[in-house]
Amino acid sequence: MNASELHTCAPVDISDDDVLAAMKSMQGYIDITPADFREVYQVAYALARQRIFGARRAAEIMTSPVLTVPADADLLATATVLAENGISGAPVIDQAGRVVGVISERDFLRQMGAGSSDSFMGVIAHCLGSKGCVAAPMAHRTAADLMSTPAVTATEDITIAEISALLTEKNINRIPILDAGGGLVGIVTRTDLVNSFCMIA
Repeated sequence: MNASELHTCAPVDISDDDVLAAMKSMQGYIDITPADFREVYQVAYALARQRIFGARRAAEIMTSPVLTVPADADLLATATVLAENGISGAPVIDQAGRVVGVISERDFLRQMGAGSSDSFMGVIAHCLGSKGCVAAPMAHRTAADLMSTPAVTATEDITIAEISALLTEKNINRIPILDAGGGLVGIVTRTDLVNSFCMIA
């Protein structure tokens, strides 16, 4: 996922002037200081977010339908379809349409010598120290050769809070969402998660 895909959705920082203006606009007398008012608001806001994150499900925020890559697709075709669709990764499916892995920029970067940094600059550094294109040896390989497997998947009823924890725990950027029968019905990416935060920020 590119940095440009992320959006900042931090809650608005309320000043004393904002609080005083709000209190003056309310009918009746309020026996509370601006500092107390702001503290109550911040606690209430945090609790509301926690409640919503625990209630909203993957089915509400996932992207569907999902762009997928056949396991036997060559890496040129795989990289091309990801680039043309402006995404950094996709589920890999077998001939029966079952998710067997996930392939992403990170998998390409590792194969090209990025090492533990998983960064484009790591590839540049490796390339400058080598002869020829570091991607050339991958020309005749397939998505199945490069994908991360087994895929970390979840069902439609997983909560936003659980998705966030899973992405962090597994250090991944996307989770394919499966129905009760194991069929692929959607995908939740970090971008989807951030956008869901924006909806209540």
